[in-house]
Amino acid sequence: MTNKPGVWFGALLLALGVAAAGWTVGDGLQRFKLADRSVTIKGLAEADVESDFAAWNLTFRRAGNAFADVQQALAEDRSRVMRFLEAAGFTAEELEIRPLQVQDAYSREYGASNQPLRYTGSGLIIVQSDRVALVEATALAIDPLIEAGVEIEGGSGPRYQLRGFNEIKPALLAEATRNAREQAEKFAAEAGARVGALRTANQGVIRITGSDGNDWDDGSSRVKRLRVVSTFEYTLE
Repeated sequence: MTNKPGVWFGALLLALGVAAAGWTVGDGLQRFKLADRSVTIKGLAEADVESDFAAWNLTFRRAGNAFADVQQALAEDRSRVMRFLEAAGFTAEELEIRPLQVQDAYSREYGASNQPLRYTGSGLIIVQSDRVALVEATALAIDPLIEAGVEIEGGSGPRYQLRGFNEIKPALLAEATRNAREQAEKFAAEAGARVGALRTANQGVIRITGSDGNDWDDGSSRVKRLRVVSTFEYTLE
């Protein structure tokens, strides 16, 4: 056994260091336990909501080698479309007629002079209405227009909107809050505690998708699916 002063001094420093470290760790655990008397919960709410507005761009096209013929055909198609929409029950306030467009393929900067049809043209009638069911039913019944020779551009289906979003938002957030509170109370009961005051809340982002399973809303779905995940932190007593 050695009696060197340096060894005893080193051992003393080591003992003091271990003791200090032990106090620091113990103090940290105490603070952690005190700060851990809370629970963070995510509340979920979902709802399927009917759209309250519809916009339908009805685009029709014609092509030919005579400017006047293309323009005349488009004018006749426009009249057919207007009669069809008026017969369906739409008012003048719900219909917007855009000017006819006719282009000369030969006059384009990069146009080729060997195009089979020199002139191409289009017309557009826009339907905007809060009578969503009428827009949907009319869009599904355009066969008579096609049978009459009107060339409807592909992708000209209605686009549905949810303009009353702010009226639905409070109820959705309230449901997410209730859901989070219920989960917090279940957790607290299992931990032998009870839920105290609300510390923090983050309402999250309300996501709108179509009810067809897509991860985004492209406007084609009449029924919108709203989903919100809100985060809440409660004290535990």
